[in-house]
Amino acid sequence: MNIIRACEVDRNINNEMSTIFVDGFYQWLNYFSKDKTKLYRTFAHMFNTEVFYTVIVDGNIAAIAACTTNNIPSVKLKYSEFRKHLGFFMGSIAYVILKKEFEKKKYPFQIDEKMGAIEFVATSENYRGKGLATELIKSIMDSTSYDEYVLEVADTNTNAIKLYQKLGFAEFLRIPQKNSEKSGVNNLVYMKQVKRKEV
Repeated sequence: MNIIRACEVDRNINNEMSTIFVDGFYQWLNYFSKDKTKLYRTFAHMFNTEVFYTVIVDGNIAAIAACTTNNIPSVKLKYSEFRKHLGFFMGSIAYVILKKEFEKKKYPFQIDEKMGAIEFVATSENYRGKGLATELIKSIMDSTSYDEYVLEVADTNTNAIKLYQKLGFAEFLRIPQKNSEKSGVNNLVYMKQVKRKEV
C-alpha cells in the first residue's frame, strides 16, 4: 500500500478517481443519471490533483480523499463536460447544482488558514472493508500542517461517522436538511479533530 498525492502518480488517474467517486456517492448522483458509465465520464475532468490524496494497492487506485482550505476548491467543474455526457437539459441542471455544492461550497462556519477540510473520502468497491480510508486520513493529517481538521458527513452514513470517531473526530455542528425524504439525509454532521502538537 502506498499513499501519495494524486498529482504524484505517474499516470493519468482521473478515470479511476471518477469511478471511485461515483460509486462512493452514487446515492446522491443518481438523480442526474442512473447510468454509472455516463457519470464516470461526466466527473473525470474535475479533480484538483494537487489537493487529492490516493491509496495505491497493487498498482490500482484504491481510495481517494481531498484536503484543502476554504479558498482552494478540491474540484473544478466544466459546463461543457456536463452537457457532453448528460445532455443539454440534465447537464445544465447538474452543473448548476453541483458547482454550488462542490466548487463554491460554503461551510456553515469559518474555515481559516490553519484549518484543513477533508472532502470526498471514498474507497473503491474492490477494496472496501480493509481500513484504507482510515490509513488515508491518518496519512493526510500526518503529512499536512493544519492545526485542526473538519469534515462533513451525512447523519445516515453511520459507518463513516464511526470511522471518523475512531480517528478522533467529534461532532460540533448538525444542520437539518430540506427534502430529507427525497435525499435520505436528515442532517449534515460536521466533525472536527484538533492535531495534537508535539512537545
